[in-house]
Amino acid sequence: MTDFVDVPGVGNPARRALADNGYPDLESLHGADYQSVLALHGVGKRGLERLQAALVERGLSMSGKIPAPQPRKNEWSIGHTGVQDADIKTHAGSDADLDEYLSTLEGRRVKHAEILLDIFRRATGDTPRLWGPSMIGYGQAHYKYATGREGDTFRVGFSPRKAKLSLYGIQESPRWEQLRDKLGKHTTGASCVYVNKPEDIDLAVLEQLISESWEAGPQSC
Repeated sequence: MTDFVDVPGVGNPARRALADNGYPDLESLHGADYQSVLALHGVGKRGLERLQAALVERGLSMSGKIPAPQPRKNEWSIGHTGVQDADIKTHAGSDADLDEYLSTLEGRRVKHAEILLDIFRRATGDTPRLWGPSMIGYGQAHYKYATGREGDTFRVGFSPRKAKLSLYGIQESPRWEQLRDKLGKHTTGASCVYVNKPEDIDLAVLEQLISESWEAGPQSC
């Protein structure tokens, strides 16, 4: 059985309402009348749409009049809103938090962090903040995914982790596809670029990508 908490974007009010009305898990909604469930206090249209989609993925479905799902996209905007899901614990720290984290770096990562702090400062003109335990971010942006999940994060940044340096946000450059081959040795993930050390890449190209990403701002997708 699938717990409602495992379906992204279904909030606590909906989970409580469903449980109180005899629906302890996702599969228990199979065959239930869609409009009757929607009428329950605490169950919203978008949350129920996500539950129906999760049922369909499992070869199941609610019954009755089921509206067609509404197309949605991820949305991004510049700035801090303070609106985010309760389980998101990553926030911008203070100057003291950043200084404390930098003091824990060891070996080559000390110099690597100094290099990247200087490059990001020049490219953004902004003040760095520690986000979570090890991400150094610049600026703030708000995201709202198509699933309904939302929160605040930084616009560009990096993390001098032991295994690899993580570079965040530079793929937002309008010329990413054009400049990526000039950047040097790197790999990419869903939202970041990984490099082993600054010596492996062209730092002038990196600064250009940061600057262009900063100017372009976060993009909806």
